[in-house]
Amino acid sequence: MSISRGSGLDNTKAGLVLRNSNAITFDRRLPQARTIYIKDGRILKVSSKDIQPQLTGPDTQIIDCSGKTVLPGFHDAHCHIPAYAEGLINLDISPAAVQSIEDIIHKIGQAAAAAPAGQWIRCAGYNEFYLREKRHPLKGDLDLATTDHPVKLTHRSGHAHVLNTPALRLAGISNESEEPDGGMIERDLETGEPNGLLYGMGHYLSQKLPPISAGELDAAVNLAGDRLLRLGVTSVQDASPGNNMTRWQQFGRWKQRGLFRPRLTVMFGISESVQAEYLTDTSDELKPGAFKLLLDEVRGSLNPCQSEVRRMLLEVHRKGLQAAIHAVEENTVEAAIKALTYVLTSYPNPNHRHRIEHCSICTPSAAARLAGLGAVIVTNPAFIYYSGERYIEDVPACQFKHLYAIKTMQEAGLKVAAGSDAPVAVPDPLKAVYAAATRRAETGQEVLKQQALPVMDALRLYTTGAAYSCFREKELGTISTGKFADLVVLDTDPLQVEPEKLKDVKVTMTLLNGEVVYSAGG
Repeated sequence: MSISRGSGLDNTKAGLVLRNSNAITFDRRLPQARTIYIKDGRILKVSSKDIQPQLTGPDTQIIDCSGKTVLPGFHDAHCHIPAYAEGLINLDISPAAVQSIEDIIHKIGQAAAAAPAGQWIRCAGYNEFYLREKRHPLKGDLDLATTDHPVKLTHRSGHAHVLNTPALRLAGISNESEEPDGGMIERDLETGEPNGLLYGMGHYLSQKLPPISAGELDAAVNLAGDRLLRLGVTSVQDASPGNNMTRWQQFGRWKQRGLFRPRLTVMFGISESVQAEYLTDTSDELKPGAFKLLLDEVRGSLNPCQSEVRRMLLEVHRKGLQAAIHAVEENTVEAAIKALTYVLTSYPNPNHRHRIEHCSICTPSAAARLAGLGAVIVTNPAFIYYSGERYIEDVPACQFKHLYAIKTMQEAGLKVAAGSDAPVAVPDPLKAVYAAATRRAETGQEVLKQQALPVMDALRLYTTGAAYSCFREKELGTISTGKFADLVVLDTDPLQVEPEKLKDVKVTMTLLNGEVVYSAGG
């Protein structure tokens, strides 16, 4: 691609033009285009013709795309920015970095040797399935590395943590400790002593343990934003259930200081609806989103109970707000359907767009009922890529046949979007599109091939579908006149390559508000 200045007499026209592009617009009125005119951060015109001089001026910047493919900027509809950011500066113990618990002990030991006694050592990304021992590290393992430093390991899912002895002490976890709501402390069966492994206790730990410093978090968030732009992600929705007014203000400061540049929609914990519904300090760069209701079966039964789910959903719905219901297992999806049915029967609203986050096990019956309720599904095809072989080995056959059944969802008429759930998965939309279109894991193993999507439908998960999921389809998701000039340029047309090669497609340029914010050559 080359960049030059245009010519013309009227410099009030386009400030930037992308010419000689293969633009896949996702706009039915003009599905493919050659030239995109941009002014003041928005798309002025989209054309199938070459540059029209009357739309350019002497100061117009012209980017010759040389036939490269342009798409709407990718939109990650479910991720966790602070956790993703913090993971980027923590000790990497992901499957790419370690192969065994012994490797983890060695890496922690090296970090401890270089750190003063008492300094926290935080590690992120471990996945017991890919460790040689096929088990979680435990307190005893971590104590072999150091007992002079508190150590916290965070599982790739974010739903499990492992602490060494000093960290457990600082967290106030002992033989006498009771499990917090929704959490579980794994213990030695004979002594009752906590073995260091904690499930569903991320919120509890965030209240008991010291956070990283403000300066470290600022730097990490800046790095996270840069990584996302390099992957072509121009919009994200932060789905952290602990989001509150304090976190909203923190996001606002990061945006004002230019530390996090992608467009941001922030979900709130469902208990925050009393305050957050009155937010006024919003902008095109930072908007409030849905209210997160977390359903799980950590202790073997529905948490919270069905009546409480119904009550919380009703409270949000009657205020005209959107709910995002975290439901992974078949039973939690069923609980969400029951609650939605009750609420929408009592107080109909055809455009509520209440969401089911993940919807990992979705039967054809559930998909049809959710479609009838007008629900939106925000699911995670990237999990197939990064954890496919684990699903093949661990998920029972009766559930496996309904695992991330995105084709079934779409055939039922559901609106579907996708998110990485980062830091659970790398927020790379092209890897997720590859997984949705091929149903292949990183190792090449197939996961329910019959659920594979056409590539165009897979791309919609990260464009039109994601925009719809947060009521932003009038601003984002297509390359159309009047919409934000958030664009991604690819080195290869994803519609023209074999699906097996989709994972090799690269982002060469990202534009946000009509500004080049990433260039592979720059």
